[in-house]
Amino acid sequence: MDSYLLLKKTPQLSGTTHKLSSSKSISNRALILKALSGNQSTVSNLSDARDTVLMTNLVGSIDKIIDVMDAGTTMRFLTAYFAIANQNKILTGTARMKERPIGILVDALRTLGAQIDYLEKDGFPPIETKGFTQQKTSALTIPGNISSQYISALMMVAPTLPQGLTLSLTGKIGSVPYIEMTASLMEQFGVKPEIDFTTQTIRIAPATYKTSHVVVEADWSAISYWYGFTALAEQAEITLPNVSPKSMQGDRVITTIMEKLGVRSDFKNNQLHLTKKAATSKLVWDFKDCPDLAQTVIPVCAVNGISAEFTGLESLRIKETDRIAALQNEIAKVAATLTEPTTGNWFLTPGKIPTSAITIDTYHDHRMAMGFAPWATLTDLRINDPNVVNKSYPGFWDDVRAVGIQVLNN
Repeated sequence: MDSYLLLKKTPQLSGTTHKLSSSKSISNRALILKALSGNQSTVSNLSDARDTVLMTNLVGSIDKIIDVMDAGTTMRFLTAYFAIANQNKILTGTARMKERPIGILVDALRTLGAQIDYLEKDGFPPIETKGFTQQKTSALTIPGNISSQYISALMMVAPTLPQGLTLSLTGKIGSVPYIEMTASLMEQFGVKPEIDFTTQTIRIAPATYKTSHVVVEADWSAISYWYGFTALAEQAEITLPNVSPKSMQGDRVITTIMEKLGVRSDFKNNQLHLTKKAATSKLVWDFKDCPDLAQTVIPVCAVNGISAEFTGLESLRIKETDRIAALQNEIAKVAATLTEPTTGNWFLTPGKIPTSAITIDTYHDHRMAMGFAPWATLTDLRINDPNVVNKSYPGFWDDVRAVGIQVLNN
């Protein structure tokens, strides 16, 4: 029998999380920059997410075959790192990873002078990095609305190129905060990219990374789920320790979104305290800079009587699963709908929690499990394949128990 957890209906929540993960996004970038700076730097408070454990083990691996499993960030960052570092590696992963496109990054690296072969299907992993002997160009043009991980991957290796690199981004730029996060971390290692979002160019001169000491902050994507619990509970007082009001993570914008959806944020003594407040009846939001928050916000609106208009969801189709389809399937279980009447414009019509228990399928996607878990404030909830949370927040179910929800194993 497949594994599942049963979360018992708990309308009132109170407690403190103790296993909140550090930022996976910062951790993975810092580990690449540490390697590029000669491995003399230190990165403390690393995320315990499986993706970061993988990055830690793989970035310095002497093995030829590099199995990133389902870690998209790890695949993209290591592809650029191994290609430009002139390392012969085969990068592969799960069946789903082999369906996630990497052609734009490979084309860019080939244009720079890297030799990379596709081993199965063109445009997708597995790939083999076969060498880098001479830089062929110092300028690349790539779409701005693709995964920002491609752009970040190229930015981080750019200073090690003999001629540096100028990136010209075409079209609308998505996930700007992640590009800014990469630039901020590069500065901590002594390299300052020149970024002009008006002209949509990123210039990085040849440079040598310096040693640095990076302390990784708490993960705002993970923090977002506690906003979901607070928004849906009848009463809630949830405390998250070691959370600063200042952050380089774009997902910190969850404080603004959830203020509209009924959650008050108070920062005091390096702690974040969440309590309830009045909610709006309609939300309009563009997720282009924070796509990972969609799976937190949409389940809340679906069961809390909040109609919504969304843009910026395009990248969700190429994540761990087709997140648009997964969200549509699961919110349909409460008769809510997410439709796209015109390309890129999404409308959410809320539904209503039924009296019987609900089963949530997670589609091998950690954010589906955590984004829908707050429904347990309204009904008994069965979460299938709950171990998917290990990808980014291994202690999540322990923290769910810590705020008062009874969690039963199958």
